[in-house]
Amino acid sequence: MAVPKKRTSKAKKNARKSVWKKKADKAAKKSLSLAKSVLQGKTTSFVYSLYIDELFSI
Repeated sequence: MAVPKKRTSKAKKNARKSVWKKKADKAAKKSLSLAKSVLQGKTTSFVYSLYIDELFSI
């Protein structure tokens, strides 16, 4: 016989949500930092070209 699942407590729900939000916040900070470094021309971690022609010159 099917039995309904127990309801998740607010504390557990909030804990899971905060983990997700921290993960998203970390990714947002990282992408913002990367964008700032690209705009300032201080990129060292990857190859970046401002011109599309240079990217697709095969």
